[in-house]
Amino acid sequence: MKVRLLLFALIGQLSFAQDNPKIMSFEEYMGFVRKFHPLVKSADLEISAAQAALMTARGAFDPVLEADFERKDFKGSTYYNVFNGTFKIPTWYGIEIKAGIDDNNGQYLNPQNLVPATGLGNVGISIPIAQDLFINKRMADLRKAKLQQTLSRADRNLMATAVLSEAAEAYFSWQRQYREYELYQEFAKNAKIRLDGIKILIQEGDKPVIDSTEARIVVVNRNLSLEDSKLKLIKARLELSNFLWIENNVPLELAEDMIPEPDTEQRISEVLQTNEMITNNVDLNQHPKVQALETKVKMLEIERRLAANRLLPRADFGYSYLFQPDSFDASKRFDDYKVGFNFYFPIFIRKERGNLQRAKLALTDANLSLKFETRQLENKIQAAQTEIISLEKQASLMRELVRDTGTMLNAEIRLFEAGESSLFLLNTRENTLISSRLSEIAVRNRLLSAHAKLFETLANPD
Repeated sequence: MKVRLLLFALIGQLSFAQDNPKIMSFEEYMGFVRKFHPLVKSADLEISAAQAALMTARGAFDPVLEADFERKDFKGSTYYNVFNGTFKIPTWYGIEIKAGIDDNNGQYLNPQNLVPATGLGNVGISIPIAQDLFINKRMADLRKAKLQQTLSRADRNLMATAVLSEAAEAYFSWQRQYREYELYQEFAKNAKIRLDGIKILIQEGDKPVIDSTEARIVVVNRNLSLEDSKLKLIKARLELSNFLWIENNVPLELAEDMIPEPDTEQRISEVLQTNEMITNNVDLNQHPKVQALETKVKMLEIERRLAANRLLPRADFGYSYLFQPDSFDASKRFDDYKVGFNFYFPIFIRKERGNLQRAKLALTDANLSLKFETRQLENKIQAAQTEIISLEKQASLMRELVRDTGTMLNAEIRLFEAGESSLFLLNTRENTLISSRLSEIAVRNRLLSAHAKLFETLANPD
């Protein structure tokens, strides 16, 4: 269900401009998008997901408590009761510290499971001698999860910036269509006034009848342009409404009597935070895209190290000191023990070598992407900076052109009133002024879009 954004309906949340309470400024509009748009909120979830992934990775180092119990009774005989309880503490370098107790009995108990009546305790350690000692899966997962924090913040900034940039373009489009609509309204009204005046002059015999036909053609053309601009304005307003939301994910529809601010160009660089970046160099090391790619390179380097570690044989050594819980004798602490050794090594290690080669290729590809994207960002930023400076000059020239064409039109109007000019020349001068003002509106719109493009390239949504 859509909620219509009416005048004063959101008086507590939206502070309208004092000179016109129906104006929605660009800064207020962008504030709404930043705070309430669902996709901006969705971008924030990237950080929460990374935090959850980090918690998951840290869980691989949580102490573990295990217990196994089996019992078999058959025809009145207790074949066996087997209980084994273990407490394990994983450590960073693949070493596990463990303690446990065995309590087994039964008429047909496996001899290797025989323990004293009070049970048998053990305290020991398990050490990977080659593979998994200096890097292993849980160590790699935790390191990558920590790097994912940086990656998620960078991805969040890129996602939020894309939404805000698109929202800014929607506002600029709405503003352009509104300016064109105002322009056609003004000249349609002038054309109607001129037609009425010429009709009076024709009745008085001061103008030929054909002038009314020419004036009526102009009125029809102006009304056609006005109706077309009105349609474009409605579509632009609906497009803008896609970015307007309030709390609880409720969408808003922009009211028909709401208008854009007239001078967005004055504060656009402050609102989008591009004022210091138009002429200055940008530190790309802090750019989210560069940070994201650098983080991916670091993560792939961890994968490469893990794959290289798999070339080593798997050799695990375990030692446990055995004791009776009720009769611990420190003088015999090394006499009773259990040791184990496990060795595994595939002869050709083709699987491991293939995985390592793939990891190296992925790392090389990521480094190439980093260099390419860094260079591309440098060029994009420079192009946007150059475009803004050029369009500011063009906008200044267009203001002069509009002023001069307006002066020429006013002069032609005075000549027409004095009977020294024709309606054709007057319409020509007016068409030139309309064309100049439309060009000025287009240049102003391009200037705003250039700021939005620089904002999107810089990717700093906050």
